[in-house]
Amino acid sequence: MIYTKTGDAGTTSLIGGTRVSKCHPRVEAYGTVDELGAQVALLAEMMECEDSPALKSPRAPYCAILHEVQRQLFTIQTLLAIEPDAPKQLPFDIAAYSAELTSHCAVLEHSIDELQSSLPPLRSFVIPGGNTMSAQSHVARTVCRRAERRIVELYSTDSASANPAVSAYINRLSDFLFVLARHLVVSQGDKECFL
Repeated sequence: MIYTKTGDAGTTSLIGGTRVSKCHPRVEAYGTVDELGAQVALLAEMMECEDSPALKSPRAPYCAILHEVQRQLFTIQTLLAIEPDAPKQLPFDIAAYSAELTSHCAVLEHSIDELQSSLPPLRSFVIPGGNTMSAQSHVARTVCRRAERRIVELYSTDSASANPAVSAYINRLSDFLFVLARHLVVSQGDKECFL
């Protein structure tokens, strides 16, 4: 059954069983990451859409990265949903999840370097736009930055649950989405708009 009615009073359960307000900083953090995952999904669908103009450079590798990003964002949501006093016997290995995030962070860094090498140097602030896919990448980037702010806020009040792999991954993802947005303009032959 999709509805349980347990959240009707405005509370939800963390991993560990504690019920908290749906506006609790931990819920805000993983909820914003959930929103980010949906925005990344939309970007991936736009890039794969048969009706969208064909990119002049291969897009499949970046779509594959975006799909992997979606998986990693689910991992981050899980890590953020664990209450500080959760039982030791969790159904997953936190260290393994963190190592996987760190490994995929390196993939993002490699992709950023690869994309950056084909872009003209930045001389001013980029105004989001250029084409629909690029604009969506910027939307995802701004949600990513908001998720980062929510995570920083959570970790500042609960340093015991701070996970450096989560912080690094979200920070690197926003960089990737920015560079991808630029690539999606330049590779199409569209014009970047600067301040």
